[in-house]
Amino acid sequence: MPDEKTEVRDPAELRAAPDPTVLEDKGLNSVQVSERMRLQLANVQPNTTSRSIAEILRTHLMTLFNLIIGVCALIIIVLGRWLDLLFAVAAVANVIIGLVQEYGAKRKLDAIALLHQDYIRVLRDGMIIEVHREQVVLDDVVELRRGDQVPADGVVLSAEGLDLDESMLTGESEAVSKRRGSPILSGTGVLAGYGRFVVTAVGEKAHAVRLAAEAKKYLKINSEIRRALERIAFWLSVVLLPIAAVVFNGQMQAHGGWTQAFSSGAWRDALVTAVSSVTAMIPQGLALMTTIAFAVAAVKLAQQSVLIQEQPAVEVLARVDVVCLDKTGTLTDGTIVFNGASALDASGRPTGWHHDPSSTAVEGTAPWQQVLAHFGADEQANPTAAALTVPFTALPRHRPAHQVQFSSVRRWSAVTFAQDAGPLAGHWVLGAPEIMRSPDAEQDESVTQLLAHTDSIAAQGLRTMLLTWAPAAAPEGGAATRPLQRGEPLPDGLQPVALLTFKENVRRDAAETLEYFRKQHITLKVISGDNPKTAAAAAREVGLEFDGEGVDASTLPEDPEALRSALATHQVFGRVSPQQKAAMVDALKANGHVVAMTGDGINDALAVKRADLGIAMGSGAPATKAVSRMVLLDGKFSRLPSVLREGRKVIANTERVAHLFLTKTAYAILVGLVFALMFWPFPFLPRQFSTADFLMIGFPAFFLALMPNVQKYRSGFLKRSTLFSLPPTLAIGGSLVAVTIFGRRFGAGDPEIQTASFICLALVGLWVLNVVLRPLNAVRITLIAGMYLLLAAVLLVPVSQHYHLFEMPGAELLAATFVASLAGCGLVDLGHRLYLRAVREPQAA
Repeated sequence: MPDEKTEVRDPAELRAAPDPTVLEDKGLNSVQVSERMRLQLANVQPNTTSRSIAEILRTHLMTLFNLIIGVCALIIIVLGRWLDLLFAVAAVANVIIGLVQEYGAKRKLDAIALLHQDYIRVLRDGMIIEVHREQVVLDDVVELRRGDQVPADGVVLSAEGLDLDESMLTGESEAVSKRRGSPILSGTGVLAGYGRFVVTAVGEKAHAVRLAAEAKKYLKINSEIRRALERIAFWLSVVLLPIAAVVFNGQMQAHGGWTQAFSSGAWRDALVTAVSSVTAMIPQGLALMTTIAFAVAAVKLAQQSVLIQEQPAVEVLARVDVVCLDKTGTLTDGTIVFNGASALDASGRPTGWHHDPSSTAVEGTAPWQQVLAHFGADEQANPTAAALTVPFTALPRHRPAHQVQFSSVRRWSAVTFAQDAGPLAGHWVLGAPEIMRSPDAEQDESVTQLLAHTDSIAAQGLRTMLLTWAPAAAPEGGAATRPLQRGEPLPDGLQPVALLTFKENVRRDAAETLEYFRKQHITLKVISGDNPKTAAAAAREVGLEFDGEGVDASTLPEDPEALRSALATHQVFGRVSPQQKAAMVDALKANGHVVAMTGDGINDALAVKRADLGIAMGSGAPATKAVSRMVLLDGKFSRLPSVLREGRKVIANTERVAHLFLTKTAYAILVGLVFALMFWPFPFLPRQFSTADFLMIGFPAFFLALMPNVQKYRSGFLKRSTLFSLPPTLAIGGSLVAVTIFGRRFGAGDPEIQTASFICLALVGLWVLNVVLRPLNAVRITLIAGMYLLLAAVLLVPVSQHYHLFEMPGAELLAATFVASLAGCGLVDLGHRLYLRAVREPQAA
C-alpha cells in the first residue's frame, strides 16, 4: 500500500542532468529543452510589476462610504422613489474616476520591463540561436557580449575580459570581473568582454526577483487627506446608526406615531426622509472632488512624463521635508564621461596640465592622442575607454600589430604598434595608475609622487587612468615587434605619457532641482551603495553643501538610535546596503520626517517602498517601479518641482473643498437631530436637498478643486476643516429652525416650509462658498454670481418647480425666510473672522 504522504519534489530535481562536457561544448538538445519546458523550468517572469486589477477594484469599491450610500440607494429603489437617487451619482462617479486613473497607470507600468533585451543567444545542439528571454530554460548555456543584459542566474563557463555592471543590484558603480566558475546574477549588464554561462536559476528563483519579493508587497500610501477621510468615515460609522434611528423615530412621530404611520403608509415617507438625512451627513462628494483633483493632476503630470501610480502621491510630495537621493542612476545617469587630460614628461610630471571639467576638446594629433583615439574607437571598449571618443578623434593611420582587451582583474588594456608605425611603435598600456607601482619595496621617487597625485585626484571622486609606453623588443634576428601576450606581466620600462581623469555623468537638471528643494526648506540626503568619496563628489557637483566627506555606512552601528543620530548629523552616505537604505528611511521617519526616496536599482526597492513617497527612474528595475508611488519616465529631475506645485495645489484646494463638505455633514447631523427630537418633519425632500447640495457645494467644488493655488503645506488639515465648519453649522441650523418655527406659526403647509427651507439653506450656503473663495477675484465672483442665477432658475422655472415639488411660501413666511437667511450670512462671516484669528490662517491664493 503506497504511503499516504507523497513527497512534493522540486521540478528541478526531476530533470535529466546533462553531461557537463557535452553541455559546455554543445549546450542542451531539443529533447532536454522540451523536458524543462514541460516541468515549467523556463525563465518566465512573474507579472507583478503593479497592483492586480482585483486589488484596485477592492481598494476603490470596498469603502464604508460606498457601503452606506449603496444601502441607502437600495432602500430608495425598493420604495420606487427613483427621482430621489441623485445622492448616489457622486459615489458612482468617484469609483469610476478612481478605477480609470489607477488602471491606466497600471497598464503604463506593466509596459515597462527591467530586461529590455527581448532575445537571448543560447547554445543548443551545438549552434548559437536566439530565443526570447522567457524561453531560456534551466541548464541553458547563454552567450554574453558587451551591452547584453543577463537574463537569469548562473555560473560562468568561459570568459574573455568579461566585466559586469552590478550597480542595479548593489549600487556599486565599479565594474565586476568574471572568470570561469564565478556566479552571475540576473539584471546585471555586460560592460566589456564576452563569455558564456550555464543557467542555474530562472524566473521567480532568480536573484533579482527574490531580492524584490519583499518590496513588492503593497503598502498603503501615507496620505494626510486619505487619513482624514478615514477618520471621518470611522466617526460617522460610530454615530450614523444611532442618529439614523433617532431621525427615523422622529419622522414616524411626526406622522402621528408608529401605529398610525404603518397603518396609513406614511412610514415610507418617513423612511425616505431618514435616508435623505443620512445621505446628507455623508461627505461623499469630498472623496469625489479629491479623486478628481488627484486624477487631473495625474493626467497633467503624465503629459510631462511623470507617472502617478497612486492618486495621493502628488499630495505626499507636497508634505515631504526630507528627500533621499541615490547616486548611481539618480544624481548621475550611470554613464562615464571624459573629464581632463595631462601630458606627462618622463619623470611623470605634467607638461601643461589640462583639467577643465567644462572642456571636452583636446586639440592636436600627438602619438599618445592617436593611441587614445584608437582605444576609444575599439568595438570592445569598456565604458571608460569609450568615453575617449569625444575628445580624441584623430585615429592612427597604422593598424596595430596586436591588442589586449581591458579586464578589471588586471585593470589595463594594451595595444602594440610595429616598428613601421614610426612614433607610434611600441607597447601602449592604458590602465589604472597602479600599473606603475613596482612589486618591489622600493620604487622611483617620481612614480611615488605621481601615484600620490592620482590618489589626491581620486579623493575628489574622479576616476584616473594612466597611458604608458614601453619599447617593444624585436625577436632575435627579426624585424617585427614582439606583441604582448594575454596573461603575461607588463613589459619593463613603462614610461608615463598622459594622465586621464573621468567622472560619472551628472544629470544636467539635478543641480537646479536640488536648489529648488533647498529654497523650499527640504533637507537632502544622498544614500548610495557606491564609494563614499565618489558619492560625496557627485553630491558637491550638483551643489549640495555639507561638511567633511561621505560616511562609510559599513562602519555604522546597527542600533536604530545610533542610526537616527547619524542621519541627523550627516548628509552623504556611501557603501549602503539595500537593508541599510530601508533602515535609514525608517530612522528618518522615526525622527518625525516625511520622507521621499528616489532610486532606480533593485537595491533601492526596499527603501523606496518604506518611504512615504517612493520615486523611481523610468529606466530602473521593475521591482523598484512597482513599489514606487511615482515614476519619472524620462528620468528628468526637473519634473519634480512641477509635481511639488501640483501637490500643493491639490492639498490647498482639497482643504477648501473640505471646508464646504464638512460644513454640510455637520449641519445635516445637527438639523437631523433637532428636527427628530422636536418631532418635526424633515424640512427637505431628498431631491430638494440634493439640488441645494449641488448649488452650494457640488458644482462650485469641482472648480474649487482645480483652481490655481500655491499656498504651502501646513499640517492639521482635518483640525482646521473641523474648526471652520462649526460657525456655518450653527448659522445654517439656527436659520432653518427659525424658518420652520415661523412657518408653523403662520400655518404654512409642509411644501411651503420645505420650499422656504430650501431658499434659506441655499442663500446661507452660497455665503459659506463666498467665504471659502476669499480673496475674491473676477473668476471667483463670476462663479458665485453663476450659482445665484442658477438658484433663481431652480426656483422659478416651471419644470424645476414640478420636479422639486416646490410651493412658493406666502409673503410673511418669505419675508421671515430672507431675514433668517441674512442673519445666518452675518453669523457665517463673523464666525469666519474668529476662525482666522484662532488658526492664524493666511488667505488662500
